Amino acid sequence: MSKISKRIIFLISIFLLSSCGYKVLDNSKLKNYNVKEMRTYGDKRTNFSIKNSLTLGKFDNAKNNLIIEINTKKNKGIKEKNIKNEISKYEISLSSKIKIDFLEKNKQEEFSVKSTGNYAVSDKYSTTLKNEKRLLENLTNDISNKIQNEINLIINDL
Repeated sequence: MSKISKRIIFLISIFLLSSCGYKVLDNSKLKNYNVKEMRTYGDKRTNFSIKNSLTLGKFDNAKNNLIIEINTKKNKGIKEKNIKNEISKYEISLSSKIKIDFLEKNKQEEFSVKSTGNYAVSDKYSTTLKNEKRLLENLTNDISNKIQNEINLIINDL
């Protein structure tokens, strides 16, 4: 082989074998906080689910103790109407404003999280209620996951 082809192979192998230093975050190891107190305002049912998901699996030996304030608002509106001017889809949006106090570090952080979805109106009213309830559960789970990820990112930056 010539010197040029050896150099090309060497350069290609360097690019392929070198890493960029990117590291995937493992959220199970990052849950290094303990919620000492949680204050909720707004929609009670949604806040109850968020509170349960955030306090699930408490770590007593965690390095970061938090006080969390959650203010949640639920907006329900009409998404679509059919030709007969009957409602065929509703849209629900959940928005939460979160305020976190880090007790050991005397630091406060605030951020907002929003999740939106829609559900279809069925011929039966009970099916429509089931669709709405299922959508609210999905949106609540999405909000709580976003809050946990944001808390993990904030703790990682401290």
